[in-house]
Order: sequence, then C-alpha cells, then structure tokens
Amino acid sequence: MDSIIIQSGPTLNGKVRVSGAKNSSLPLLFSTLLAPGAHKFSNVPELKDITSTAELLKSLNCGFSQKGNDVEVLVEDAKNPEAHYDLVRKMRASVLSLGPLLARYGFARVSLPGGCAIGARPINLHLEAMEKMGATIKIVDGYVEAKADKLKGTVISFDGVTVTGTENVMMAAVLAEGETVLENAAKEPEVLDLANYLIKMGAKIQGAGSSIIKITGVNALKPSTHKVMADRIEAGTLLIAGAITGGEVEVVGIEPVLIAALTQKMSECGFKFSIQKDSIKVHALSKWHGADVTTAPYPDFATDLQAQYMALMTVAHGTSIISETVFENRFMHVTELMRLGADITPKTKIAVVRGRPGGLVGAPVMATDLRASASLVLAGLVAKGETKVSRIYHLDRGYEKLEEKLSSLGAKIRRVN
Repeated sequence: MDSIIIQSGPTLNGKVRVSGAKNSSLPLLFSTLLAPGAHKFSNVPELKDITSTAELLKSLNCGFSQKGNDVEVLVEDAKNPEAHYDLVRKMRASVLSLGPLLARYGFARVSLPGGCAIGARPINLHLEAMEKMGATIKIVDGYVEAKADKLKGTVISFDGVTVTGTENVMMAAVLAEGETVLENAAKEPEVLDLANYLIKMGAKIQGAGSSIIKITGVNALKPSTHKVMADRIEAGTLLIAGAITGGEVEVVGIEPVLIAALTQKMSECGFKFSIQKDSIKVHALSKWHGADVTTAPYPDFATDLQAQYMALMTVAHGTSIISETVFENRFMHVTELMRLGADITPKTKIAVVRGRPGGLVGAPVMATDLRASASLVLAGLVAKGETKVSRIYHLDRGYEKLEEKLSSLGAKIRRVN
C-alpha cells in the first residue's frame, strides 16, 4: 500500500494546471448508458474512481478506452442492467447508473453504494423521486431493484439539496414521458456540465445551474463529444498549498468564479489574489489570521474544501470556527491533524481551531477519506521534519498526480510503497 512522505521547508512557487473534474467526469461517464454508440470525452482525469467507473461500464457491456485524458465509451445493449456490489462498493457515485439504466431499459438492479465514510448520505431522495415518476422500487439483499414500463414526468421537490440526486433524476427524466420539474435542485457547476452534455445528446433541459430544472422527455438520445470542466476542488487545494507555505502559486485552467467562496474567505484571512479569465494566483503572505467558515451547497463554501481550509487555519494567527452543515461525519481528519500538533476542539458539527503558526511537527498520519488525505498533505508541507501519510488510495480516488504537481512547485514530496 502506497504512502506519501513530505519534508517541510520549501515555499511553493510557480504555475500549475488544474485537471478535469472528478465530480463532473463520473456522472458524464454514467450518462453514456442513455444512448448506444461512441461517446468521446476530453480532459478526463486519470483516477481510481475513473478506473472503477470503467469496470462498471464494462460489466454493462460497454467498451471503455482511455488514452491520457481522452476517453471513449462505446455503449451497446446491456445483457443484464445490474451494477454489482463488488463494483459499486468501491465508489459511491456508482449509484448514478440507476437513473440511466431505469430510463433506457425499464429495469435496473443497483447495489447500495459505498465510497468515503463521511456520513450516511442516503439515496432515499433519488428513490422517492423515481417512485413519483412511476417506478416500483424494492430493496432486496442490499440491492435497489427499480422497474417502470415508462417513466412519466412530474414535479419533484427535493427535501434537501442533493447533487447526485439531482443528476440521477435528471438523467432518468430525459427519456421520460412529458415534463419533469426538479425543485430545490443542486446548483453545482458539475450539474450544469452534465446537463450541457445531455443537451448535446439531444435532451431538452432548461434551468440547469439554478434551483429549478425543467426537463422535457425525448424518445431517444445519440452520443456526442464533450470536454470535462476543470476540477474546482483541486484548484482550491493547490491554491491553499501555495498559501500555507507562504508562496505564490498560480492555478491555470480554472474559472475563478467556481472557487469564489474560497478566495473570498481567504481574502478575509489577509490573502491577495490576481484573477484572470482562466487562472488565479495567490500572493505570498507570511502572516494570516483565522476566519470562520460554514460549509453549504454551491455557490457557498464547498464541503469538499473544508478539510483543506482547516489545515490552513491550523497555522493561522488567532482562532477560527469551522461549521460543517453538509455531512455529519466529516471531521475525521481532525484527530490526524492533532497528531501533527494542531490545536483543534472538535464537536459534532463544529470544530474550533486555535492557530499555531510554525507549531506543526511531522508525524505518521493516516488518511480517512479523499479530502482528509489532501488536508494532511497540506499540513505536512509546513510541519517541521517529516510527515508520512498512509492509506493514500483515498487521495488517488480524486486527485490526479497531486504529488507530481506539488513537486513541480518546489515541494519535497515523494510516494513510497
């Protein structure tokens, strides 16, 4: 099992290009199940989650090839529209196969999902919506079994904002009969990216990126080509890497508006930025102060940047309060940061971080989930001595060659087996 070893000291400086978004690539790849033929994507990151998606698509009789960041999915009729537990358990996003399979075949059998243990994240909102569209759904031996002769459009008002729920139901609705209206829909840019590809395939969708999405069902879709949007979470992580080391890092290939909530919060801490059309640079700062943050759905502060921001706060001047409102179990990185010397008091959904500039010390730590692993790497950049981060398979699920990108900026970081 691989680990990452980081030596503290270097100030990170330079320019780095952000990869394609994991959280956009996965629903895009599952959307191919809606239409037979060759679907082509560019800017797809090379990640464990992409490999897991490929395995699942292959099990559904699809061809899958990836050359660098270019992917082609050749979709043929699935002999058995089932997403097996052995594949789904590796990645929670596998539940996104449910909507397309149900819409196209009238039947789907999908294992209840796995993925990072950052909270229960139930899929009841997905299932309730599909039942409203006319599906019969049962949970049998750990599998969701959904049937519908023909899904029918209706008004669906989500009780809570759900990104995967919005994506799953939107994909089911594009082949449904009549109009489907999604109320309280997720506004995340990744939802809009998916909608844009579905529209290229022939879907009729209005309002994606807002809280109300209208979908008029069509009889059939056809494959198309698409460039995956930039990964805003990776971009934020790289900016924080420059900031936490007191360096000057420019992240290229990202629309700054996508991480405006992060840069606004970092501005409160004292950081300055240079913003261009498709890049953003954080300027060197030797002293910054803590600023409170509360996670919330887009366009507010992303829960996927909470752990990385907390690492930045551990070496800030003053105290900050970090409130997690999206997931109920997303402070597992706190105890590992404390092993490095961070002064944090965790509560159920609030963490009080008392900054200790220059106070972190290297130690062996263990990644507990995807974003927690990035948090530990960031802290390791400024922890005196050597930090060893184990179980980095979590990191490989969502960051493309992160240690190589950090090394290109001057970090002393290496992967070991």
